[in-house]
Amino acid sequence: MRITVIGAGTMGSGIAQLVATAGHDTSLVDVSAEQLQRGRASIEASLRRFVKKGALSEADAAAVLDRLVTGTSVADAVPGAGVVIESVVEVLEVKQAVFAEVVQHAPADALLGTNTSQLSITAIGSAIPEAAARLVGLHFFNPPVLMRLVEVVAGLESSEEAIEQALGFGASLGKETVLCRKDSPGFLTSRISALVRLECLRMLEEGVASAEDIDKALKVGFNWPMGPLELGDFNGLDTYLHILESLEQTLGDRFKPTVTLRNLVAAGRLGRKTGRGIYSYPES
Repeated sequence: MRITVIGAGTMGSGIAQLVATAGHDTSLVDVSAEQLQRGRASIEASLRRFVKKGALSEADAAAVLDRLVTGTSVADAVPGAGVVIESVVEVLEVKQAVFAEVVQHAPADALLGTNTSQLSITAIGSAIPEAAARLVGLHFFNPPVLMRLVEVVAGLESSEEAIEQALGFGASLGKETVLCRKDSPGFLTSRISALVRLECLRMLEEGVASAEDIDKALKVGFNWPMGPLELGDFNGLDTYLHILESLEQTLGDRFKPTVTLRNLVAAGRLGRKTGRGIYSYPES
């Protein structure tokens, strides 16, 4: 089955690598040719790490790249796709515009998935009323090739057929799935994660402990694979700020971003992608 992934950022390129590794012919699309180059380079680097660790053979890694094509045109990439996964910036209007273009060119029976971590599936689908029944949330976790969970989210108009198809698709990628049946802000995972990470930021801001010790407490004491502050840097602090601002609007002050987070984003300290966030990342 052909899969089209729209958006070649950290998540989009990771999702594309995942589905290509699972054996699907994969198209990765982004309006920026430069971002596509970065996305493909990220995938190639990730595959080299898998080969070095013995998790993939050289031949298997080459086959993954052979199944992956890139391009800047949605209209060219979605015809023939069985599943279209959108993974662009967490801005409602941008996602709506992407799907409005997708439904003009994709097959009428293609499953439409949005990788949003907190925006309303129903609101995104309102831009495509003729295809809203085929739209579901397909929330992957970073890095998609390693994280075990895919959260499927039903919008108000999502059909049972689309929900079952999404759950089956997630399982076909070797992932565990959970279903959020109510299109509630933050769904299951983002709502919980945002509160934990926000409390860690508050403790850091109050001088309760260092970032290293806050993360260590969660990793060693609660068996988290990555500390919440490390995770914020890994995913991008600007992305986290977008999520919190949206959750604050819908769920109230308990999701209010901290001053420190706003200042880090204002200073361009967005995490790994800029070389500095809560932590610093030497170029090497």
